[in-house]
Amino acid sequence: MEITWFGHSCFRIKGKEATLVTDPCAENLGSAIAGLTANIITMSHQHTGHNNHSGIGGNPRTVSGPGEYEIADVFIIGMSTFHDSEQGSERKKNTIYLIEIDGFRVCHLGDLGHVLSPQQAEELGNVEVVLVPVGGGSTIDAKAALEVTRLLRPKIVIPMHYYAEATPNLNPVDDFLKEIGTREILPQPKLVVTRSNLPLEMQVTLLERSILK
Repeated sequence: MEITWFGHSCFRIKGKEATLVTDPCAENLGSAIAGLTANIITMSHQHTGHNNHSGIGGNPRTVSGPGEYEIADVFIIGMSTFHDSEQGSERKKNTIYLIEIDGFRVCHLGDLGHVLSPQQAEELGNVEVVLVPVGGGSTIDAKAALEVTRLLRPKIVIPMHYYAEATPNLNPVDDFLKEIGTREILPQPKLVVTRSNLPLEMQVTLLERSILK
């Protein structure tokens, strides 16, 4: 399984049989999705920074809410959560996606606005890779992101939705790295996950924003 980041909350998750894109973002928010194709798109909510499905080629199937889905040998569970800490009264709802691809369980938290309850974490079950917003503002901040990762206990944590030139209102990723106790790490162009390289203990991976050429 290969994971590549295209800015904000947009990732390409490529398996042996299918490719999935999460929260495709508008170009003005730091995304670089021109030319990106997929079999499946997941959208956590309908804000413009996360629902640019028309920008993805390949005639993909779009998943945009809670439920269970099986598409091209990829099994997806969407769990309803809130986009804020006030039961959705400020920014409405957000959908978390648990994605089972190539035998791995990847959780994309979308624009989660609150710490998960123990029951929600238990419902998600074993998560090996979590894609977690850390920039605050319209999502959880570094401290809350740490609480969520401790609840989910993944093997790999990939931060997303943080400060960039196009999103100056968000906090920098360094706040989360400091909170989680990770020393300075070098961003990688992509992450290839296999059973043999899956870490025994939780580790943080920082990805470079990719641009298709």
